[in-house]
Amino acid sequence: MRHQTYGKLAVLAFGLILVSFVILGTTRGFVGFRTARLLAAPTTFVAAGLVIFLFVRGVLAWTGLAALE
Repeated sequence: MRHQTYGKLAVLAFGLILVSFVILGTTRGFVGFRTARLLAAPTTFVAAGLVIFLFVRGVLAWTGLAALE
């Protein structure tokens, strides 16, 4: 994986977290809090998975097992 790709994925993860908060905040006014959480959950889970992937990839690069190009 290239440094540039790693950075783009990090920005994407940050953006997905922001989108999940926006979805939660805007839909909370129209539907109940429980439904708003259900609508925001998919983006939250994708962002969390991406953050975990980037963390593991960063640790592997730091230890030298899988270098970033």
